[in-house]
Amino acid sequence: MKIDPRHLMQLSAIVETGGLTEAATLLGTSQPAISRMLTALEARLGQPLILRDRRPLQPTLLGRALAEQGDAIRLAARRSADVADALRLGERGTVRIGGTPYFTDALISGMIAEFHGAHPSVRVDQRYGYTAELKALVKSGQIDLAICPVELLGEGDEDLSFEELLPGRNVVACRVGHPLTNVRPLRAEALLEYRWIEPPRGSPLIADLRTALLAIGARQVSVVYTGGSLTSLVNHLKASDSLTILPHSVVFAMRKSEEITALPLDLAHPPRSLAILRSGVSPAPASATRFAEHVISAFAELRSLIREHERNFDWGRGD
Repeated sequence: MKIDPRHLMQLSAIVETGGLTEAATLLGTSQPAISRMLTALEARLGQPLILRDRRPLQPTLLGRALAEQGDAIRLAARRSADVADALRLGERGTVRIGGTPYFTDALISGMIAEFHGAHPSVRVDQRYGYTAELKALVKSGQIDLAICPVELLGEGDEDLSFEELLPGRNVVACRVGHPLTNVRPLRAEALLEYRWIEPPRGSPLIADLRTALLAIGARQVSVVYTGGSLTSLVNHLKASDSLTILPHSVVFAMRKSEEITALPLDLAHPPRSLAILRSGVSPAPASATRFAEHVISAFAELRSLIREHERNFDWGRGD
């Protein structure tokens, strides 16, 4: 025998409140409707479900058993409503993000942890990539947003939107205590006396490194390590006198570890900014929008801290 789940929910309310009028109020219906349901259900089952001569109303053995099933249905309905509200407000769901390796490891991973402190029920799926690949993933809907270096959006990018997070600025990075950190004035030619670590293939930092070295007259440079992760790069830097090019924000984010630092040389700024890329045509899930808002706010604070640090840092021109 199939019983309408709504009738089980109504029976559950009767048992919980101990009255037909009270149950009707709880469920937002009328007392006559509740009474008709109860009479019809008892007739169908051929036995009473409620002892009507007691106040508050008491269930029979069958009435209590069925009311317990109604309790489960009401609980599931409440939870379903909570889930729907949480998804609508961005408090549940999944955010699919992509990012370039160094920025993701140095900056975004910590922001994800901070985001989960306030929104623990949102899952973040993160993947690595460089700008061209990440653009394609956003356009195809495989990720909700990308955080990567962006120049100008060009032909074929009409369906993308981006918001600048940080202006582009690179520095020469080395270990804390490197011999060049004590040289004043530091001339750019001194960099050519040391070996270099080259960023991974596909990174725009490769072009930045070569441009910077060409600008100081290098015709050949000794590259001793290439393609490593940010962790492996830092481990190499702090155990050697090698140099590399890194975004200033990455070095700044690692300042508390006191393992790597930036040399006081003002390099030409790369023609790009770190930005958050999103689809301009497909609406993102509320959870992705909430995560993007968190990232934008975190970078606004970071940008202010970096500006203050740059004002107090003695940037030489290297000439």
